[in-house]
Amino acid sequence: MNSISPDVLVSTYLKALSTADADLAINLFTPDGVVDSPLYGVQPARDFYPALFADTAESVLTLRETLLSADAKTLAFWFDFDWVLANGTPAPFTVVDVAELDEGGLIRRLHIVYDTHPIRGSWQIQNQG
Repeated sequence: MNSISPDVLVSTYLKALSTADADLAINLFTPDGVVDSPLYGVQPARDFYPALFADTAESVLTLRETLLSADAKTLAFWFDFDWVLANGTPAPFTVVDVAELDEGGLIRRLHIVYDTHPIRGSWQIQNQG
């Protein structure tokens, strides 16, 4: 089995987010990979990314730092997510994504950690329709 390096995983993940490429993001996960998001709840990765990208007009990502556990089973990446909702409302935030990795470096579970308070109202208004 080929293994994906943490640096490649993070750069590919950020590229997927910035280009709204659901397939690219989903391919970084195990087949049963899960995303735990403060706005979207716990969902299979295959469902989460299409939902996220449907709510997105634009996103610009700036990586701050990457941290890998000593046993290489957990990868955290801290970045700025300049998110523009599909309705044009800016909803920027800073986030830490914590990935639980399998032995090949794919994501089994992704925990998205950020304060939703500043953007939750705009997101809810957009998704009331």
